[in-house]
Amino acid sequence: MDEVEALYRKHVVPVMTRWLPSQKTRALEALATEVFGQLTFDAFKTDMGIVGTRWIEERPIIFKTNRRQAFLGKATFEPGFGCTIGDAVVGSCSAYPFFKRKFVTTGRGERIEVRDGGFVANNPTLYAIVDATESLGFSRKEVRVVSIGVGEYPSPRLPAWSLRKWASKLPTMVFLQKTMEISTQSMDQLRRVLFRDVETVRIHARYTQPEMATDMLEVNIAKLGLLWQRGRDCARDAEADLRKFLT
Repeated sequence: MDEVEALYRKHVVPVMTRWLPSQKTRALEALATEVFGQLTFDAFKTDMGIVGTRWIEERPIIFKTNRRQAFLGKATFEPGFGCTIGDAVVGSCSAYPFFKRKFVTTGRGERIEVRDGGFVANNPTLYAIVDATESLGFSRKEVRVVSIGVGEYPSPRLPAWSLRKWASKLPTMVFLQKTMEISTQSMDQLRRVLFRDVETVRIHARYTQPEMATDMLEVNIAKLGLLWQRGRDCARDAEADLRKFLT
């Protein structure tokens, strides 16, 4: 976790302060190359699923590591569809129009347009439970879920001269943020209805204090550090349940 936090603090501002989507995308791709190089999904030491959106086909794409995770096409399964980890991560993070569209090339040479996984499942816990119970064959009583959210925050009040203020008011930006928020809530409600018997710890909180106001374009490192602290506090509040889960 220390390594993850160090990467976050070092790179989130340089990526997100770029004004143009093309600049953000170049910075994100450079970071993915620095962190993952040309590693493919064979490099993972545990089962993994990275959620993206197949934009043209209007359905999810989940980059998986293990043939047993596949619902269909097990005979032709290829970890991560033959893509690099970096390409899958960039595709999963490409929240258009903040970032440019991302195209990945599979091991079969197919070119797929992948956008942010939040369009289909900003909270992918439901997909993970289905993998565990349907693909991998575990009973619901055997499954334990730790679902880590990002929190809910009031909208920031920005000065009139702030480009971020006016960018955040563009209809496309408003629509994107609302889509992500609705996706998060709807997927969690479905989990509660369909898998109420699967034990779950949800680490997520709603903040109303003015000092916690933020949005998807946040670039203030002090504010981002505060968000990290509040997330850590939220996890500590769930520590007793987590210890019961993991021991």
